[in-house]
Amino acid sequence: MSHDRMNRRPGRMLPALRLAAALALAGLAASCAGPTGPGTAAPSAAAAAAARPKLVVFLVVDGLPMRQVTAYREQLQPDGFARFLERGTWFAEAHYGYAFTVTAAGHATMLTGAYPHATGIIGNDWRDVASGEMQYCTGDERHTYLGHKTGKLDGTSPANLRVETVGDVLRRATPASKVIGISGKDRGAILPAGKTGTAYMYMSETGSFASSTYYMKEHPAWVSAFNAGKPADRYFKAEWKPALPDAAYAQSLGDNQPWFGTRPGKLPMTMGASAEKPGQPFYSGLLRSPFVDEMSLAFARAAIAGEQLGADEAPDILAVSLSGHDYVNHYWSAESRLSHDHFLHLDRLLQAFFRDLDATVGKDNYVAVLTADHGFMPAPEVSRLRGQDAGRMVSSETLGRVNAELEKRFGVAKLGRFFSASALVLDRALLAQHRLDANTVAEAARTALLAEPGIAVAYTRAELEAGSRAGAPLFDAMVKSWHKERSGDVQLAPKANWMFVSSTANTTHGSPYVYDTHVPILVYGPRWVKAARVDRRVEVADIAPTLARLLGVAAPAASEGKPLPLN
Repeated sequence: MSHDRMNRRPGRMLPALRLAAALALAGLAASCAGPTGPGTAAPSAAAAAAARPKLVVFLVVDGLPMRQVTAYREQLQPDGFARFLERGTWFAEAHYGYAFTVTAAGHATMLTGAYPHATGIIGNDWRDVASGEMQYCTGDERHTYLGHKTGKLDGTSPANLRVETVGDVLRRATPASKVIGISGKDRGAILPAGKTGTAYMYMSETGSFASSTYYMKEHPAWVSAFNAGKPADRYFKAEWKPALPDAAYAQSLGDNQPWFGTRPGKLPMTMGASAEKPGQPFYSGLLRSPFVDEMSLAFARAAIAGEQLGADEAPDILAVSLSGHDYVNHYWSAESRLSHDHFLHLDRLLQAFFRDLDATVGKDNYVAVLTADHGFMPAPEVSRLRGQDAGRMVSSETLGRVNAELEKRFGVAKLGRFFSASALVLDRALLAQHRLDANTVAEAARTALLAEPGIAVAYTRAELEAGSRAGAPLFDAMVKSWHKERSGDVQLAPKANWMFVSSTANTTHGSPYVYDTHVPILVYGPRWVKAARVDRRVEVADIAPTLARLLGVAAPAASEGKPLPLN
């Protein structure tokens, strides 16, 4: 069956097919429960079907460190994040288990349960180690956006994702189930949607949402109707105002810190302040505000209505990745008042969204899960004010110094070709031309990297492939981030509170340290989830097998997680 056919919204299952699916599910439930004995009846098909949520609402707050959830808890609304913290199960020590904690890697792990060494999503982008060509995590030149220009590295399909998601397993078991991903970023929609779901992403060129030709030939009527309303234009000249009085932000950094540089930030902030009419700069600017998340949730409501999500016995998955917090934190840091206030606005948006879910889907018909793709490091300037060693590195300068050391040793210039994701890639052509042993050169490059003031550890391809340094500092996490075919020759990690300079960010993420790995995992659904705080360490990879169990399907084949304790 062609992919297009698999992703058209199927009609309701015929009675015979419904019965067959229910019986299969009952058999699966019985086998998972173990052997039955005298007086122990296998669950009926009806009971098995009724036990599943009609809808899984999977929420991602891009770039939300767990420390913000707990720090601002007393300022939450009664039914936003507090719904999880007071009436759901929440995990106080949830972490990513790998080293290079970036957006695409996180979104690939969440619903596959697999680390980058299996998913192949080693970063937001990387270079082909042989050709040097840039690769984008969801790039696929065979497909284009519907109704929009498509650049060479724009994200249009999950072709680079090498493993299946919970949604893929669900749709294979129950073809009538629907899986929809929505996000302000293409990777935030495409990767959770998996191979057989449908992704819609915010288009910063027009302020609308679009899918790609990978999923369909034209948008459904409900998508066209939503976009016809010009949802972004309603925020032109709108003000992002603080949610609370100034005194409520005493624990956060004030606006317009000196190190904001060319990215000044102060509340209240007017959207499109210098523009005469809505256009691309205005639409892009909405990404650094609560308004892009408000639009994403509005589009999610339209999807629920347009696709009738959660309306029948075939369970559905709606994945919504809210991108604004990441953009705010990159610009102004998670310690800023702008980030603090953005979090409070998200809380209010979630409260309204949950109210609508209760009314439309039914409060006892869905499970909601909230997590993040990574945390955030404090800006180096903030860390230095706290008396910590911190700083910024320039990748081109670092590469130049490493190459100078390699040239001294081997007499060949520019043996280090480039940095890709979190690794140095050696020039294979030069190695072959000068008959240099790749492992010997990689060892020398590692020594040069460790001489840099901001590099903590570095491991070679030979070590990572063999797993020969198990237990060494950060090695296990770095193995999980390294992919044999796509990653480089010397994998590295910065020291805590150090970062590579970026032209688009004041601070960043992507390290194996707690500020980047520690994220929320919050679960709500009274029929399936008790109210509890869990303090033992869990991992984001545990979400996929947990949802698979709730949905009565097998965990994704590559999943490395364990089901979370929910009841």
